[in-house]
Amino acid sequence: MERLASGPKDHYYGKADVQVYRLIRDGRVPAGRSPVFGADVKLLTWGGAFWPTYLRGDNTGLIATDSMKNFIHRETFSFTEFGLENYCRFIGRTFLETYPQVEGLQMTALQLPFTGLDGGVAYIPSGPDQAFARIEMTREGVVDAVSGIRGFKLLRLRGSAFQGFVRDQHTTLADRPSRVLHMWLDLEWSYVGLDAAFSDGTITANVRAIVMEVFKSFESGSIQQIIHQMGTKIFATSPRSASCGSKRATARGTSSRSAARSGASTSSQPRRSACSV
Repeated sequence: MERLASGPKDHYYGKADVQVYRLIRDGRVPAGRSPVFGADVKLLTWGGAFWPTYLRGDNTGLIATDSMKNFIHRETFSFTEFGLENYCRFIGRTFLETYPQVEGLQMTALQLPFTGLDGGVAYIPSGPDQAFARIEMTREGVVDAVSGIRGFKLLRLRGSAFQGFVRDQHTTLADRPSRVLHMWLDLEWSYVGLDAAFSDGTITANVRAIVMEVFKSFESGSIQQIIHQMGTKIFATSPRSASCGSKRATARGTSSRSAARSGASTSSQPRRSACSV
C-alpha cells in the first residue's frame, strides 16, 4: 500500500518503472547544472471514473498504463526547468489538465545520475546516491511534497569512535576509540511550506554537500551523533526544511588493528533515527 497524504483511497492504479531522459546538447545549461536529466518515474492516479473497471470491467473512463508511459515520455521533452520536484509538479499538472476524470495523483521520480567526462560531451552513470522527489496533487494543487537522497555509501578511515556503551553478559564488542567507518545512509525531508520544495534542485544539492562535509570533517562518538550533526546543519542552511529523518542508517565499523589480526568486524543498524533538532 502506498502512503497518500490526501488520505486513504478505495482504489488507485498507475505506471511505474518509466525511465526518462532529457538532454541539453547546445551548451545552454546554468552553472552547476547537468545537461543530462534522467529519472525513474512512478505515477499513481485515482478518481471515481475508474471505479467501474473494478466493479464491471467497464474501461470507458480508464487511462491505459501504457498511455501513461507514453504521456510521461512525451511531456518530458517540454520540461524546461531543473530539479525532480519541479519535474513531478510539471508532469502532474499537465496530466490533470489532459485527463479531467482524474481527481488526484502522486508522482515519484528517482534520479538516474550522470557525471561528465573531461570535455563536456561524454557522460557516464554516477552515484551510488540518488535524489528522489514525491509530489501529491489534487485539482486544488499540490498537497504534499517530500524529497530525499538514497544510497549514500561513505567510508572514513579514522576519527569515528564507539565506546562506553552498556556492557553485560550479551556484550562481545570491544570499545573502539578510532574505527574505520563504512556508512550507508538514506535521507528524507519535508518542507515548511509546499512552495519551498520547488527550488530547481538547490536544496537537494545543498543537502548532498552537507552530508559529504560532515562525514569528512566531524569526529563522532556514534553514528547517531553523525546523523544529528547532519540534521542540525541541514536546518541551519535550509530553513525551509520542516523535518529531516534518516530512513536507513547502517554502519559497519572495524578497528584496523583487530581487523588485520582476525578479520572481525562489528555492525549496527539504527532505523529511522530522527535528525531534527
